[in-house]
Amino acid sequence: MMTDMSHGVSRPLALVLGATGGIGGALAKALLDNGYRVRAMHRNPDAQAERFPAFEWVKGDAMVAADVLRAASAAYVIVHAVNPPGYRNWGELVLPMLDNTIAAASAVGARILMPGTVYNYGPDAFPQLSEDSVQAPLTVKGRIRVELERRLEVAASQGTPVLLVRAGDFFGPGAGNNWFAQGMIQPGKPVRYVINPGRANAGHAWAYLPDVAETFMQLLKRADELPMFARFHMDGHFDVDGLQMAKAIGRAVGRPSIPIFSFPWRLAGLLRPFVPLLRELHEMRYLWRETVRLDSRRLKDFLGGEPHTPLDVAVSTTLASLGCMAQTSAAFSTGQPFRAGVEG
Repeated sequence: MMTDMSHGVSRPLALVLGATGGIGGALAKALLDNGYRVRAMHRNPDAQAERFPAFEWVKGDAMVAADVLRAASAAYVIVHAVNPPGYRNWGELVLPMLDNTIAAASAVGARILMPGTVYNYGPDAFPQLSEDSVQAPLTVKGRIRVELERRLEVAASQGTPVLLVRAGDFFGPGAGNNWFAQGMIQPGKPVRYVINPGRANAGHAWAYLPDVAETFMQLLKRADELPMFARFHMDGHFDVDGLQMAKAIGRAVGRPSIPIFSFPWRLAGLLRPFVPLLRELHEMRYLWRETVRLDSRRLKDFLGGEPHTPLDVAVSTTLASLGCMAQTSAAFSTGQPFRAGVEG
């Protein structure tokens, strides 16, 4: 542990890889709020330091093992939340980046914190996904995610502790690289309609980023009780019929009867040879066509509940941060984080 001389106390150091992303940023803020020093690595650290001055920024590339090892010096935990932007070059980048994180964590004795996804599962595991459900994905990204977790399990068996929390589709304040911000609404504009990717009556799993970050923090506080490879699922906000998120957006902007249009999956399929992002999104369409829910009983048994912000509060705060509402919520406009309650 490093000593913060300005406070006269020793504070653990957290290295966050992917601090400019949605889940990485949420975890970085939560770690800071919970007494950690936060070190973030970026190829252009000076520019990021102006945006996020509370973090200690260092120059580096997650694809360069020496950079990650240098940044991880004295780290107590390493958050691995870095992904290629726009799903580009997943096959070539994702696994080497994780290998670098594992090597650095092993060298410095740090615990790896990793957000999980539902990509790992194929339709044979639906609708209810537990931590022990069979991981037999049909997609390239899904197979990569399975291999990521396999490598983490191997690392844990060799002495590097791992904490993985799996949740549904992310949404939250300041997070723009997700279905909520890029598919359902248009950031920076008033919401006049909602694009719904889901099929009617197909339930969908959503996760509010501050709740996910708080879940990690509560588990981390009890790290000495966790197995070397600890994996938990969050129920998050389960949209029972695939329409509740869209309706919550309507309520948040004062339009309970807001028009809801279906996502043009057929058009996306026609355009996918020419638009890489659409190709990647189209591959995952099966997650919107069938009910997918995460079984959080293991998490709730361990913590006694699950951090859970009410849906309307979560949606309003997210829309305010994306510039879609005339007035921001008090919590967002004052810069104070919303303190999630616990759902038993």
